[in-house]
Amino acid sequence: MAADTATARGSKKLPLSKALNEALRVSMEQDPKVLVMGEDVGKLGGVFRITDGLQKDFGEKRVIDTPLAESGIVGTAIGLALRGYRPVVEIQFDGFVFPAYDQIVTQLAKMHARALGKVKLPVVIRIPYAGGIGAVEHHSESPEALFAHVPGLKCVSPSNSEDAYWMMRQAIECDDPVVFFEPKRRYWDKSEVDFDAVPEGLHTARVAREGTDLTLAAYGPMVKTCLGAATAAEEEGTSLEVVDLRSMSPIDFDTLQASVEKTGRLVVVHEAPVFLGTGSEVAARITERCFYHLEAPVLRVGGFHAPYPPARLEDEYLPGLDRVLDAVDRALAY
Repeated sequence: MAADTATARGSKKLPLSKALNEALRVSMEQDPKVLVMGEDVGKLGGVFRITDGLQKDFGEKRVIDTPLAESGIVGTAIGLALRGYRPVVEIQFDGFVFPAYDQIVTQLAKMHARALGKVKLPVVIRIPYAGGIGAVEHHSESPEALFAHVPGLKCVSPSNSEDAYWMMRQAIECDDPVVFFEPKRRYWDKSEVDFDAVPEGLHTARVAREGTDLTLAAYGPMVKTCLGAATAAEEEGTSLEVVDLRSMSPIDFDTLQASVEKTGRLVVVHEAPVFLGTGSEVAARITERCFYHLEAPVLRVGGFHAPYPPARLEDEYLPGLDRVLDAVDRALAY
């Protein structure tokens, strides 16, 4: 996707939430087939106000308040996509997606292959995910591996406002179903959005910080944590490279491999439990690709293999600087 230079808009510092809102607005302006639907997305503007003002500007037929029925929401979106629309579905919180899991896995992900490529389902499923906002378990989970494992689904997660804007626009334009994981505790973080940029590919990883001693790979909410770890490590003379994966399916292993071949060490970080998490696949693939370049085993940092705890304990559950830096020290000790 290239920027439309005829309507150059410059850049602006925005919270991640507002960048998503702007992406939805621009997509709806440019394509009348783009619809937004979900619980409280219209009059309320969404629990996190991501869709604020859209129903007022585009009407109730394009920004649709649905019943509290996730399976019905996704099923309706599939039907709309079959008729040529591009629905953007909001699942209010990560833990609420599972009533729709059957529709997503057995219908949405498989329809294109089932129709031998003749049917396209350009559906975007927005899921605010992960913890850090003091909420209860079904509002703080990280289920991305459950979707990244499913053939036919694309899964992405931005870590900053510019990526949120461009990745949402790219996801809406994609002819395949995209599960768009939004790191809810980063909704209020501000960063610059260049509306005239030529964005990277939707599934292209990015080196967020150059380094030489070890690679930290992360996506979504943990990118900021890894950048903080890199800053802290620099004070002790350690140079960490931070790779923002941006996409969990497919994963840009080429960019990550190039980084690991340079640094010789890799630590993968995500909020989800380490056991069978996205980091498992990353560790396995990089070990296969970079075996003779690795100076230490690939290490993983993530949540514990336990249900998400009460809010007062989430700081003990979530990976923070200390756990990331501990893994860095262990990798460097080899």
